[in-house]
Amino acid sequence: MESQQAHRKDEHLSLATASYQRAHAHHYFDQVRLIHDALPETAVAAVDPTVQLADGLQLEWPFYLEAMTGGSKQATKVNRALAKLAHKHHLAMATGSLSVALKEAAAQPSFTVVREANPDGIVIANLGADASLDKARAAVDLLAADALELHLNAAQELVMPEGDRQFYWLDNITRLVDGLDVPVIVKEVGFGMSRRTIERLQKVGVQLINVSGRGGTNFAMIENRRNHQLDMADLADWGQTTPESLLEARDSQATIIASGGVTCPLDVVKAGVLGARAVGVAGYFLNILVRDGASALDQVLTDWQAQLPRLLTLVGAQHFIDLSRVDYVLTGPLYEYAQQRGLV
Repeated sequence: MESQQAHRKDEHLSLATASYQRAHAHHYFDQVRLIHDALPETAVAAVDPTVQLADGLQLEWPFYLEAMTGGSKQATKVNRALAKLAHKHHLAMATGSLSVALKEAAAQPSFTVVREANPDGIVIANLGADASLDKARAAVDLLAADALELHLNAAQELVMPEGDRQFYWLDNITRLVDGLDVPVIVKEVGFGMSRRTIERLQKVGVQLINVSGRGGTNFAMIENRRNHQLDMADLADWGQTTPESLLEARDSQATIIASGGVTCPLDVVKAGVLGARAVGVAGYFLNILVRDGASALDQVLTDWQAQLPRLLTLVGAQHFIDLSRVDYVLTGPLYEYAQQRGLV
């Protein structure tokens, strides 16, 4: 019999799939319009899709499989399928939180399968921002990981029946950034980041920040479905959307990654235009895998890798970083947000 924590991981998978349509009811990237340039003056063959996030952390494509799951038998099947596709398509892949694997040896195969199926690819381990340095090193070693994600999930924890109720993370993040030999990415889990949060992270030495905004999987609402004692449905629209978070980060000197509500290659490009250096995709890919199977997700990844170079060509960009020079306009609530926040 699997542990209570493993059971919770299965609940997350089930609820994330069941609530996919509701969580993605709004497509916030539609409020970003790119200005067409009729003279792109480049060619598809000239596009180089690789992105350099840090020393020793180069991605072959500007999008990757963002953290999804781990810790149960069902999660093992999901991670194996994802890792095989990551290997085939030369995509980086992040795992779900390894905290359960560091507590329960029986949960480790659900994570190590990622490295087994993708021995030479970029693998990103994942832990909470309160993890000790020893646990962080153990997580990296377990997967021979190329980087470590530290997730910020206060909103999720506060709704979770068994979640944490205190959040003192900055000093610990500093220790982990200074003490680890791999790049550290600090990421939200779907509620976005403000300019102030990004500045505070930079001040303690964080160079890689995933703003992970509202618009995709909503872990507060997933935990609310599990919480039979206290209804916190008012948090359904909590946080900043991914485009809002990218605008908040526009003057940052950190390397910015985007995730949350990304459902097509054009979203990846728009995120790049707004300043992202790479884009993580979780819920959209997971939903296809669970609903339609690995072959369907295989085809989607093939299509994305065919479309992205064409879209970059269309806006005159030979590298993903060139997208920061593409003109755009904001519409609707996103424009109003940017005005009130002094971001335009």
